Amino acid sequence: MISADYIRLMARYNRWQNESISAAADGLSDEARRLDRGAFFRSIHETLCHLLWGDKIWLSRFTDYPAPDGGIPSSTALHIDWAPLRADRCETDEAIANWAAALRDEDLEGDLTWYSGAAGKDLTRPRAVLAAHMFNHQTHHRGQVHAMLTAAGAKPDDTDIPFMPGF
Repeated sequence: MISADYIRLMARYNRWQNESISAAADGLSDEARRLDRGAFFRSIHETLCHLLWGDKIWLSRFTDYPAPDGGIPSSTALHIDWAPLRADRCETDEAIANWAAALRDEDLEGDLTWYSGAAGKDLTRPRAVLAAHMFNHQTHHRGQVHAMLTAAGAKPDDTDIPFMPGF
């Protein structure tokens, strides 16, 4: 299905896109980042908090990375202030990159069982599918943030993998 090389590509893409989104959001005021823009998680700030929380929870399921507190409803309050959110994003992207660098194809084989707060029960799914889901989840929510940033007048980078620096 997917390979360790795919995970490494997506980890690079994740970091590149998060740097672009963060740089674009840096140019906005805190008020503009927190403005309810009608997205599922309302604002740029809250959506970025949820996205970071999601990365942390999935990384904790794949590795010994510490799981974040709370569940999806509280994920939007992972960080109250922008600077700690941005710093934690960089640290988590480094952890994702390190996981990807050490990953072998066989690490993606088999199933993973975890307790899903969203489903309210234990779930078991193929490990490779869940790794693909982690990156799909990132792309989904970054797309929402990209649209909100663009509407706010910010200019994030292109989002196409072939245009990633060093590709």
